[in-house]
Amino acid sequence: MARQQYADRLSSLRTEVVLLAELVLERYEDALQAAADGDLRRADQIVRQDDEINDWYLELEGECIDLIARHQPVAGDLRLITASFKIITDLERIGDLATNLARRTEYGRSGIHPAVDLHALGVAASEMVDAAVAAYEDDDAAACRAVAADDDRLDADCAATTQRIIRELITERTATDRTDDELARAVERTTHALLTVRDIERVGDHAVNIAARTLYMIDGDADLLY
Repeated sequence: MARQQYADRLSSLRTEVVLLAELVLERYEDALQAAADGDLRRADQIVRQDDEINDWYLELEGECIDLIARHQPVAGDLRLITASFKIITDLERIGDLATNLARRTEYGRSGIHPAVDLHALGVAASEMVDAAVAAYEDDDAAACRAVAADDDRLDADCAATTQRIIRELITERTATDRTDDELARAVERTTHALLTVRDIERVGDHAVNIAARTLYMIDGDADLLY
């Protein structure tokens, strides 16, 4: 009976991690759409709901600690619990990045820039997280490595986007028909666009962390760690 209860708790832990990931991705994608639409009401709602993710994270953190303390797991079970512990930390941080984006939208500084498609860039990062979580759910080592490859492309896209945003600002500043107010707005728009690109790149990094922990959980392969 005790062994079955332990097995049930391990299964439940994995299910809860996946459910938390679904909530985090929903919030992040909502934040991207709110920014694209300039939807201040939706952005405010996302900010107000941040505690829900934090509370769930703390609950799962406690479950991981209790499983280790009570059952002293080894081998695969220990890797599952420790991977889950690390993964929920990455998920909570993605939730924080969604809140950052929503706050910028809330104050009319969404980071949306006319010269680049930040929404598409953000969706690419979201898809990486979704793939990493699916790999965790399905014990899919190949999918973990694919996420790492996707991150190389996302990093390159973020770098190119950053360069384009900066070039646009230089063009604005060298134009002779711009007023001081217009230039100030251009600088502010550029600043918040660059912050948004940085946060999108971080979401991709968290996706790689999830994939790396999952790969180690599956077969002890530390190739993607650090």
